[in-house]
Amino acid sequence: MRTFKLQVQTTVDGYMAGPNGEMDWLTCPWSDDLDAYVNTLTESVDTIVLGRRLAEGFIPAWAAGPEGEDQASIDWMNSTPKVVFSRTLTESPWENAVVAADLAETVKELRAQPGGDIIAYGGGGLVAGLLAEGLLDELHLFVNPTAIGAGMPVFPSLDAYHRLRLVAARPFACGIAALHLAPHPS
Repeated sequence: MRTFKLQVQTTVDGYMAGPNGEMDWLTCPWSDDLDAYVNTLTESVDTIVLGRRLAEGFIPAWAAGPEGEDQASIDWMNSTPKVVFSRTLTESPWENAVVAADLAETVKELRAQPGGDIIAYGGGGLVAGLLAEGLLDELHLFVNPTAIGAGMPVFPSLDAYHRLRLVAARPFACGIAALHLAPHPS
């Protein structure tokens, strides 16, 4: 069965965006050691999962070839098939992307298909749904050395207690620390 990973940037106080979606707290540029870590994390991935709001900026930004990104990363992001979860879209306006509505059923179908790993990049509603449904095998939190005090939490108020197990922790030269977590076996 395919492994389903989450990769998300967070502040030290647990937010993935500011109160109005601000991302100005992100540590940029990344150091070479963090770039290498991400390349290793994604080399087994052949499907990207996104929430609609994130997809609206993410997919066009990568299609335009973001400044500072190497061509191999741009090509990988653009050529990797994407599943965008939306309650409002019925078909994809983006190349190489499909739209889905039923989170649990779609993830179950994706995991049952042959292929490489699956990675989710967010946004907030998608991450909350994945956590609430217990759909993730691995969580990769990229903790930026910044506290913002309020915003969109990575772990919003969930109906259940979610115990996680630390698999690995690694600091990088740019100041970001990666926490690799997995659901704790009950």
